Amino acid sequence: MRRNDKGRGWLARLIALLAREPQNREELVDVLHDAEEHGILTAESLGMIERGLQVTEMQVREVMIPKKQMINIETNTPSEEVLHIVTESGHSRFPVFDPISKDIVGILLAKDILKYYVQNKMSAFKLNEILRPAIFTSQNKRLNILLKEFRINRNHLAIVLDEYGHVAGLVTIEDVLEQIVGNIEDEYDIDEEGGHIKKLNDGSYIVKASTTIEEFNQDFHAELDLTDGTIGHLILKQFDHLPTRGETCQIDRWRFKILHSDHSRIYLLDVKATRRKKIKK
Repeated sequence: MRRNDKGRGWLARLIALLAREPQNREELVDVLHDAEEHGILTAESLGMIERGLQVTEMQVREVMIPKKQMINIETNTPSEEVLHIVTESGHSRFPVFDPISKDIVGILLAKDILKYYVQNKMSAFKLNEILRPAIFTSQNKRLNILLKEFRINRNHLAIVLDEYGHVAGLVTIEDVLEQIVGNIEDEYDIDEEGGHIKKLNDGSYIVKASTTIEEFNQDFHAELDLTDGTIGHLILKQFDHLPTRGETCQIDRWRFKILHSDHSRIYLLDVKATRRKKIKK
């Protein structure tokens, strides 16, 4: 009887919530957690919903591929070299820029050049004639807005500009969806080009929580305790609860800010040095 009363109590809360607009996101999340506890939602589904809610607060700069990790092609690159870049990198889309103006002038799709190769017509290949228009976006744009634009315009990639209109990096639709559904093995995954760590223009870093402490120490010349295995586990020990987006902690000379998490784990961190490393005399 007690179990039925508890079930009816949760159902009453759900009905009350659906009968009016939630007062805040925390209220909605509480009901969703109740649904997971009662077997209405799986833990995986709950995590996906929570991550979907967080995407509305995340910005492009937090998930973009930095400029230094982009594989670009110059407009005057010979066809044989373009083919080599395409086949060796395994990517499907490439920003193309003018070496004189340094401007991105379009996007090359791998399939557009490969058909020349398959048909043995590489001599007729002209890069400027097959470029697709480049789409640009701000590094401060929210991910949910960018995702909507991707869907409406049927784009998969956008060039990210900083506040001065300079190229800061690129972002793909997979980078956005990955924040909701989890890791997607794609050609722009930072595990391939830059490990779990990305440096941003302002001197801060985006670090995956799954980064090993050993890798972190090596990249940051740090001396963090290796006991916890990953940065995510180390950060969790600093709190008496699972931290949510925006919460921070200080370890040694590093400030860690939670960028992305759900009810069960941390995914992304913003890391910044708060003071210089002391030099031993």
